[in-house]
Amino acid sequence: MELKTTYYDKPGGDGNTASTLALARERAAALGIKTVVVASTVGKTAVKAVDVFRGFKVIVVTHTAGFREANTQEFTGENRKLVEDKGGIILTTTHAFGGVQRALATSMPPAPTSAIGDVVAMTLRMFGQGMKVACEIAAMAADAGLVRTDEEVVAIGGTGRGADTAVVLKPEYVHRLFGLRVHEIICKPRL
Repeated sequence: MELKTTYYDKPGGDGNTASTLALARERAAALGIKTVVVASTVGKTAVKAVDVFRGFKVIVVTHTAGFREANTQEFTGENRKLVEDKGGIILTTTHAFGGVQRALATSMPPAPTSAIGDVVAMTLRMFGQGMKVACEIAAMAADAGLVRTDEEVVAIGGTGRGADTAVVLKPEYVHRLFGLRVHEIICKPRL
């Protein structure tokens, strides 16, 4: 099998988001995949994704509440309404590779040891930040029961703001994370 992968000169969403969403939609349609999982911090990428992926099940995974500042949610209310009005599903939950180990790192710096979630995250970042995000949000969506673990989905992540990475993968629950399989890389930064 021979497939095309698009590589971007620079990471990040500036100039890459529209292309990433279009390439992901094209590949999802070609494979008959009907579920897309996309990361979005404030909701700009999510709003674009629900427009591009009309007719698909779109699951938007946000940062946890309090991620940057206590008692705040970065995903704006306006964007939440736009996404939900177009049928998008918004998931806000603990990051699969962070969680309680992040509490240890922030309360006792420097953290005494690296936890396994950190090792997984750093290993995936060798392929780019967006690859780490795509795998993590797919596992988070599986844990929430929003995606099946026996069906492929398209997962979309990025570096900073916007989207620059899209993959076809079979999700897995966090407690079975090493069963997650990335089947295809649709696009990513060349780094």
